Amino acid sequence: MSENGALPHRGRVLTVDTMNPNVKKVDYAVRGPIVQRALQIEKELKEGVKKPFEEVIKANIGDAHAMGQRPITFFRQVMALCSYPQLLDDNKFPEDAKNRARRILQSCGGNSIGAYTTSQGIDCVRHDVAKYIQRRDGGIPSDPDNIYLTTGASDGIVTILKLLTTGEGRTRTGVMISIPQYPLYSASIAELGAVQVNYYLNEEKCWSLDISELQRSLQAAREHCNPRVLCIINPGNPTGQVQSRQCIEDVIRFAAKENLFLMADEVYQDNVYAEGCEFHSFKKVLFEMGPEYSRKIELVSFHSTSKCYMGECGFRGGYMEVINMDQEVKAQLSKLVSVRLCPPVPGQALMDLVVNCPQPGEPSYQTFMKERTAVLSALAEKAKLTEEILNTVPGISCNPVQGAMYSFPRITLPQRAINEAKVALCHMFFMSFA
Repeated sequence: MSENGALPHRGRVLTVDTMNPNVKKVDYAVRGPIVQRALQIEKELKEGVKKPFEEVIKANIGDAHAMGQRPITFFRQVMALCSYPQLLDDNKFPEDAKNRARRILQSCGGNSIGAYTTSQGIDCVRHDVAKYIQRRDGGIPSDPDNIYLTTGASDGIVTILKLLTTGEGRTRTGVMISIPQYPLYSASIAELGAVQVNYYLNEEKCWSLDISELQRSLQAAREHCNPRVLCIINPGNPTGQVQSRQCIEDVIRFAAKENLFLMADEVYQDNVYAEGCEFHSFKKVLFEMGPEYSRKIELVSFHSTSKCYMGECGFRGGYMEVINMDQEVKAQLSKLVSVRLCPPVPGQALMDLVVNCPQPGEPSYQTFMKERTAVLSALAEKAKLTEEILNTVPGISCNPVQGAMYSFPRITLPQRAINEAKVALCHMFFMSFA
């Protein structure tokens, strides 16, 4: 206490100057200033403010349901049954939906999706994920013990980056990411104090990945950090490219030669539209290349309920499969995921439905396939339409959208606009010294 008995004045414990400096480096444009301005304009429109337009269309994020995509009936039926089990007695629900719900509920504590699960995720769901991967990859085995259920793919990506980030100065972990990129990666790298290592996709070749560019990027980065991780998004976000099998093989050889940890973001694996394009999982290609690679390369691949034909972003369901991870590190991974107790249980349940969907002969099969096909066909049509319309606008060009949910056009600014911007910038500079 001070001499007059008053408590001494104390400043705030947490200020911009005393907070974690890495957080200040985080930039997530997907929900950044432009989006905030759009929300403000949207609010003004609702309040009756007159604008030269009547609607704000948000094109910043792949939120399918927010843009009008209808949920898959079977998924919502099972989720309703899991959330309110009394509906299991209702004859309006098909038996295959009820069977899925009963199986999921029986795997939950107290037969309730309101209970915690194990940190790695519900056991039966992880087994179903492993079976799905094995079917997808033509019989290549998948071990349920290598499956971790996650809060969307984002949670898994950040968790693995946490394990990989270490060092100081020139020994800091470098994380190689594609440019153009999905800002989750740059934001997470900044938050964790790692080093972002950019490699540039080739726009002239429909945003393809060139090994020569990977080599250039790696060599340059080794001057100031320790590149340990190579992140691949396939199909691509935000560029919509689909990698050929040959490209994936080249990437795997490069990672083996340079001793890099591979992270394969494959959340758009069902979103392939262009003729001649096909999704190849990194794991499948890795194992088909033989034991020289399949026993050596450390790979983690990610999937999600948020994209493809599901579009169920809000449930925050996903999984990651770890391949060739050191057993002691794997124990640390299990410890790390236990800190957040468990992923959202409704998201785990929905992930199970994605990998264990209705089969021929089941009551819901025909409706499910009809809805799934309609969604993917509509997305393919929109991809083509977006490309065609963008290419009709003067000053804008766009590559074919081969997959995913995004187009990434090139905008060529007129020289007059550039000159006027330079004049305005100079004016602002001189005004600051006035």
